[in-house]
Formats: sequence, C-alpha cells, structure tokens
Amino acid sequence: MSNIAIKVENLSKAYQLGQIGTGTISRDLERWYARIRGKEDPFLRIGESNDQNTKSESNVVWSLKDINFEIEQGDAVGIIGRNGAGKSTLLKILSKVTAPTTGKISGKGRIASLLEVGTGFHPELSGRENIFLNGAILGMRKKEIQRKLDEIVDFAGIERYLDTPVKRYSSGMYVRLAFAVAAHLESEILIVDEVLAVGDAEFQKKCLGKMGEVSKGEGRTVLFVSHNMNAITQLCNNVILLNNGKVSFDGNSYEGVQNYLKPKTVLDLDLLNKIGSNVKNNILISKILVNTSPVFIEISPSSQIVIELFYKTVQLIVDFRFSFILYRDGQRILTLHDTNQTEKLQVGTYKSEIKIPSNFLRPGTYSISIGGHNSNHSNYEIGRLEWFLLEDLISFGVKEQWSIDFDFNNIGFINLSNDYGKRTFLENNGTSN
Repeated sequence: MSNIAIKVENLSKAYQLGQIGTGTISRDLERWYARIRGKEDPFLRIGESNDQNTKSESNVVWSLKDINFEIEQGDAVGIIGRNGAGKSTLLKILSKVTAPTTGKISGKGRIASLLEVGTGFHPELSGRENIFLNGAILGMRKKEIQRKLDEIVDFAGIERYLDTPVKRYSSGMYVRLAFAVAAHLESEILIVDEVLAVGDAEFQKKCLGKMGEVSKGEGRTVLFVSHNMNAITQLCNNVILLNNGKVSFDGNSYEGVQNYLKPKTVLDLDLLNKIGSNVKNNILISKILVNTSPVFIEISPSSQIVIELFYKTVQLIVDFRFSFILYRDGQRILTLHDTNQTEKLQVGTYKSEIKIPSNFLRPGTYSISIGGHNSNHSNYEIGRLEWFLLEDLISFGVKEQWSIDFDFNNIGFINLSNDYGKRTFLENNGTSN
C-alpha cells in the first residue's frame, strides 16, 4: 500500500431519475435513518445498468457499478469511455465532491481537481484572491501560495486581469487560471476533466506539457479524462476504460485506446434504422466491409484499402452522395465521397466504395463514419434527403511495418480525387422512377 496513491474497492454510484424522494414522508425518514446508521438505501433497486439506449423499468440508474482499481504514486492515468460511461462521476467521487452509494476509496495525498470551468472559484473574488482561496482549501500556508504566485500568473497569462472579479472572465480565462492553480499548488494528486477543451490550441499544448512535467518530473499522480486519444497516449502510461458504468479495461494506454476505438464486431442494423424517418424511409444500409471483412482486421501498409457500403433505396432521391470519413485516435483525418457530385438515386440496390492507395495511411487504428447529403444540405422535401451521419460503423488497423518495398524514384503527391470513389447500381428493387 506504500506506493498506492488511490485504491478503489467495489465502488458504485446510483442516481435517482426524475423526482427526488420516495414519494412519502415515512419512506423518506426510513431512507434517512438507514443512511445515518451506515446502511444501504432500502429503496434502491438492484441490477440497473447505465445503458442510455435502453428504457429502464425503474427510476434508479447505476452510473458506476462495482468499480475496482489501484493507481500507483506518480502514475499518469487516462480515464476514457463514451459519453455517459461514468467518467465524470468517478472523478467527482475521487475528488469528494459527491459520495459513493457503496464501496470505499483509500489513498494518501492532497487532491487538486479541475472538473468544470470555475471549479472552486468564487465569482465575486478576484483572480488573485481565488488563488489564495484554492490554496487554503488544499491546506497550504499563505507563504507557500505566495512562493508559487508569480509562476501561476505567468502560466495562466492573465496578469492584466488578476485583480478583476472572475465573474467577468471569459470561459477561456477561467480555465487558464483554474488549471494554473491546480497544476502549480503542491497537491500530490491532480485530477483533470475535459475542461481543457475550452482553451485554445496553444494553451492545450501548454497544459499537456505541464501535466507531463507534473507526473514524470515531480512524481505526482495525474488522472486525466479526455476524448482526445492523441493526448491520452501522449500523456498517460495507463488507461481505465469505462463502459456503461463498469471497468472494461485497465492497463497499457496504447492497448486501452485500441480497445476503445474498436467497434462492435457486427454492424448494428437496428441502430442504423433509428437514424431518422427521412433516412429510414429512403435508404436502408445492409452492410459495410473493409477489404471484404465485416469485422475489425489489420492491414499491411503496402496493401490498398477498399471500403464498401451496401444499401438499397426504396424511393427516388433526386440528388445524393455518400461521404466516407476516417478517424484516427478520435481525430478526423480524411473524407472521401462515392461520387464527385451529388447524383440521382433510382429505386434499387447499390454498392458505394472508396479506395485508399497503399502506403498512404500511417500505422494505427482507424474508424469509419458514413455521412450523406444532397446538393445543398437542405431539409427533407419530396424526393430529397437531409444530411445525416452514422459514427464508428467499423474500424480497421494498419500494421507496423518497418521495411516497405517502396520505389523512391516515383515519389509524388497522391491525389485522392474521385478516381478513389465509386457508386455501382446492382439491381432494381421495384418500379423505376
């Protein structure tokens, strides 16, 4: 336990949806009496999972369920997962902003947390006064805070507004000062939620550098929530992947990110049919393949990549085209279309495909989203279709390959023109329009 900064055992957190309270005074008193005796809430229902896509029969949802992990002192740990997976709830419990329903947390060291813009700031106080207030909350003495004051102000870059009440700060100025305070005051554990996205690109880069310095140089523990997988792999040596309130992976950051980016092994056709009545009534997608595979595969960098989308139309669409969007580590890197311009789609079965030339993509994991639109992205009219986007339908990996047989005499710019996109009419499903 000597090197363990945070230990979480059987941690669960339940929230009641809708109206708070049991509905009767006697039951509320029974709940209160159970709480002061340290007993579990007698009116919680057991077994509710945090799945936002399913309708529950009860008004209680388990945001976290039976979480167990240990974080060693000096580790930089990323907490990743889709929206609603329980990341922010976990950080709030670790920061003691809210209490767990069951389970316990043990560890050592003062915690500085940055969970949302302006966390721990009093809007009527100036930036300078809030620095001292935050330091006092962390248990620091006035002399310790004064010693760090110039460094905090310089990092935040808001010296001109230091004596202005923070209620007049922009959200960017707020987060600059809040991060500078959290990172520079002498806490043993730094917890940062995705508030850094509020800052500009230069400041985000500055923050990542500072968190790396705090973790590797000063030996402090960092917990970092982000949807930016590049930032996670750059900063963190380990990740905890949450899925519907449960830990689905705890280990190496690279493996965790690959695990997070891999989609379901089978295309969820029910989900595709929920994307909207306009799309559902006009285009039905049957499958998507990468190099003829419907599931995750790894491809040699020297191989061409062919992405095929099979679908049928059930009524005439005046003008339309599909967009194939590639993401790497959560960042969009490439968009290709099946036709150069929007074209008429008769009733029938189609295949749209794009081809990515060999030696074009770097090694890593890529996910594919499919979009579609008409010529002016207008709302649905007779025979027209509005813009839609289906995210993370399938993923593939490009392997590491240090030795590639490459003709360096023929290096040039690769032109991803419409030569790499194609639409094929397969058969007529009904009466031609």
